[in-house]
Amino acid sequence: MSDSRALGGGSPEENLPAVPTPPAAARGDRTKSGTTRKRGVASGPESGGARRHGLFSRIRIFISQVIAEMKKVTYPSKSETWTYFVVVVVFVAVIMAYTGLLDLAFDKLNSLIFG
Repeated sequence: MSDSRALGGGSPEENLPAVPTPPAAARGDRTKSGTTRKRGVASGPESGGARRHGLFSRIRIFISQVIAEMKKVTYPSKSETWTYFVVVVVFVAVIMAYTGLLDLAFDKLNSLIFG
């Protein structure tokens, strides 16, 4: 009789090499420490969350965040803007010509078929 282990006949766990598990610190960003709070639950100091701001405070925070993000924007130079403008105009002209030729061809085909 033959040995089933020589043919790879054992359980799948016996045939796989041992894989080391990463330490808990490496998995820290992939696991959650607790359950996610429900939508209807208020997040106040008693529930461990941040205090909810009032209407005007939220508007002020939103505007300050918009200003902070706009400071990060890099705008194109005058020559880059002109180049982009020319590229767009040429592209639109090419698409218009292509669409016009298709329209003309389908018009002639329609006249041939329906008279």
